[in-house]
Amino acid sequence: QVQVVESGGGSVQAGGSLRLSCAVSGYTYRHYCMGWFRQAPGKEREGVVGIYTGGGMTYYADSVKGRFTISQDNAKNTLYLQMNSLKPEDTAMYYCAVDRYCSAGYPIGGYWGQGTQVTVSS
Repeated sequence: QVQVVESGGGSVQAGGSLRLSCAVSGYTYRHYCMGWFRQAPGKEREGVVGIYTGGGMTYYADSVKGRFTISQDNAKNTLYLQMNSLKPEDTAMYYCAVDRYCSAGYPIGGYWGQGTQVTVSS
């Protein structure tokens, strides 16, 4: 059974930092597409960053470029999202997703975690 578990959310003031983690277990494939998405109240879900763990390009949303950095620990099947210079508009529920392949840089289906809340106050 595939499990995707996010952690690391919390509340910070604008300009602060948080690091999110996404641990994947039970996935058959050695390499796969992973991504972070977020959804704020009343807004549509948007892709934040996507990566193929087997190598290749990393895709960042324009709104987070230069502030967010993704990294991976393949031995632990864990993806990290370092978020710096956080802004109130980054406030959202953040979800991690895993799929066999990427489409336009992001997993398009597959398995999703339960989400972790990030709240940035001004």
